[in-house]
Amino acid sequence: MPGFFDGNLRRAAWRIAALLVCVLAWHLATRGRVNLGLVTFQNVPAPREVAESAWALLQSPLVLQHLGASLRRVFIGFGLAAIAGVVLGLAIGRARWAEDTLLPPLEVLRPIPAVAWIPLAILMFPSSEASMVFITFVGALFPVLLNTVHGVEAVDARLVASARSLGAGRIAVFREVILPGALPSVVTGLAIGMGTAWFCLVTAEMISGQFGIGYYTWMSYTIQNYADIVVGMLFIGVLGMGSSALVRRIGQALMPWRAVQEKRK
Repeated sequence: MPGFFDGNLRRAAWRIAALLVCVLAWHLATRGRVNLGLVTFQNVPAPREVAESAWALLQSPLVLQHLGASLRRVFIGFGLAAIAGVVLGLAIGRARWAEDTLLPPLEVLRPIPAVAWIPLAILMFPSSEASMVFITFVGALFPVLLNTVHGVEAVDARLVASARSLGAGRIAVFREVILPGALPSVVTGLAIGMGTAWFCLVTAEMISGQFGIGYYTWMSYTIQNYADIVVGMLFIGVLGMGSSALVRRIGQALMPWRAVQEKRK
């Protein structure tokens, strides 16, 4: 047990040190107004200015409205995408008719960037709120879908054959073999989809939002408040990282056998 804590504490300390080094490099670059030719830090706000702006935002009543609006949109869009992506992915991965019917139109839609959907989403939905949720849904859908399909297809056929030889029916094979075997890829797709959902949500909020972190960042840019721009970016990064970590935690809870396998290594 002491070794466990020592190892985890050492890793945590190392990660905190890496973040501090990045902040120090940022401070030195802005203080020295470093100009590398292609990249210049002459107009980039220093960490202290950003920290003061972040503190001012945290004390403002608007912070709850911005955070609440973004979190509500991203979790609704991501939740719908998770359900649709997993269901469609399981069907496409297991049934040839589903693959031939559903995959071609989805493959045509998949390369379209989420930002390209914004004009059509504004026309399709009666409110800007629904259109932003739809953009988030589109961004999260395809990582979840493709990883689920990959997870189902990667299940060892010998395990399926063994289950059938022991008398398992189609539902039992799906529940006891296919689903547990595909779950690691599904969780990976959900974590990637959560990050993509944040990216797409912020883009949508910049164009049609009235509240939200993306809207706050874009408004800060229009009034040339550079420190607030960085504050918005950092909020987006922290919220995206926290959301993806939450998805991975839930995935680990659904896969207790993975923890046992890792301990044996």
